[in-house]
Amino acid sequence: MAKATAKAREKGIVPLGDRVLIKPLEAKGEATTASGIIIPGKDTNEKHERGVVVAVGSGRMSPEGKRLAIEVKKGDTVWFKRGYDADEVKVGGEELVLTSEGNVLAVEK
Repeated sequence: MAKATAKAREKGIVPLGDRVLIKPLEAKGEATTASGIIIPGKDTNEKHERGVVVAVGSGRMSPEGKRLAIEVKKGDTVWFKRGYDADEVKVGGEELVLTSEGNVLAVEK
């Protein structure tokens, strides 16, 4: 069973079940150049984003009542999709995304 991270507890939010807390690497619909210039509207049709996993829940329950572990872990860089079931939350001044594990598409190696 995965445990919520101490950093997430410090932030005041701990994901439940199969939820994953992600810090997006780029703001939605914006791109940042190497010099720090923000280009608004670039890739606004892109639905997939990259982010770093901040915390994970304990996993979902199977129909047999067994806890199914989450495949991602804190610190993983992931590709995820924002959908109607992904919530943007502001915790400790940071913009984070709270979403189900099913919205995580891939883990970068």
